[in-house]
Amino acid sequence: MKVSDLVRELGLRVYSGEKGLEKEITGGYASDLLSDVMGNAGDGMVWITLQTHRNIMAIASLKELAAVVLVRGLKPDADTVASSDAENIPVLGTQERAFELAGKLYALLNDKLGENEPASHNNEKGN
Repeated sequence: MKVSDLVRELGLRVYSGEKGLEKEITGGYASDLLSDVMGNAGDGMVWITLQTHRNIMAIASLKELAAVVLVRGLKPDADTVASSDAENIPVLGTQERAFELAGKLYALLNDKLGENEPASHNNEKGN
């Protein structure tokens, strides 16, 4: 599944990084701790967070994430948008809370990837 498919399926808003919309998604990760994402997220994952500052793009680039989704109607800072465009990593948005979005992402990815290849996930703390 591509990021553009996710945007369409979940009605996400694209804030920046449009050139990265054709990246393939391998799974998802929900966390608001940058060190947690840096240590545990994998290549091609979609990161669900409420963080809006520029440092999220440094982590997204380092981990080669497919996209970042901001929850609860939060909008990215201007320097986050600039970094997103420079790195071609989409920053997306939704009005939903992280819990609801993570559930929808998990269901959608498992449906698209098939039952034999469950989507990557790690959310033991309920983030």
